[in-house]
Amino acid sequence: MGYPDFKNLKRVVIKVGTSSLTYETGKINIKKIEHLVRVISDLRNRGVEVVLVSSGAVGAGVGKLNLVEKPADTRKKQALAAIGQATLVSIYDKFFSEYGHSTAQVLLTKFILDEEERYQNTKNTFETMFEYGVIPIVNENDVISTYELEFGDNDTLSAYIAELVEAELLVILSDIDGLFDANPAENPDAKLIPVVEKIDESTLALAGGAGSRRGTGGMITKLKAAEIVNPKGIDMIITNGAMPERIYDIFEGKAVGTLFVGHNK
Repeated sequence: MGYPDFKNLKRVVIKVGTSSLTYETGKINIKKIEHLVRVISDLRNRGVEVVLVSSGAVGAGVGKLNLVEKPADTRKKQALAAIGQATLVSIYDKFFSEYGHSTAQVLLTKFILDEEERYQNTKNTFETMFEYGVIPIVNENDVISTYELEFGDNDTLSAYIAELVEAELLVILSDIDGLFDANPAENPDAKLIPVVEKIDESTLALAGGAGSRRGTGGMITKLKAAEIVNPKGIDMIITNGAMPERIYDIFEGKAVGTLFVGHNK
């Protein structure tokens, strides 16, 4: 099966990870953010409604305070999230405004989407933001989240958001090109898997371990995201976040990562 024709998509969720937004030092990579904003702004100009799910708040806080690494202590991570989120959103808003677009910050905790009335209220808010033509920038509310309340990672959060807003496609921008048949870091002959029609035990076995030291996710969280959206008929693509132009290729039906096919079609 090849890539479907995505050129007429009307609503897409784009998730970008910490490793795609920061340097190895942990500090924000301004050039990468500006590049991503330019592509998303161009999508909005062609009439596509976009939700941006952005990691990077804790990483931005780490960089802003010149810490050597992200602490393991929850209390410190929550404080860093508060410090870094302000920096991150202000950078996004500055760049989007330069391209003529307004943004809205949305911070969520898992219990918001677990209760029917709150879920519907959140859904209504997103629909109103689309009507206003703004670009929602979503992150987990790490400042108040605890283990019982958190999504755990923004791959999972982006999947729930895609379901909430009834997106046609979820794009996960990662630090890897997609799902491989072996670990490309260990096996130079590893081959990219262009299309996954069904996630089974053999697919999950390819996921490997956790993500980079700046991020919280790994391939396994991305496969779980696909398991959330695919049964809702939502396609999902993992591609390399170092080259946001690949989003253009996706809309032109070019294979630029791994496509996880939505089932109810």
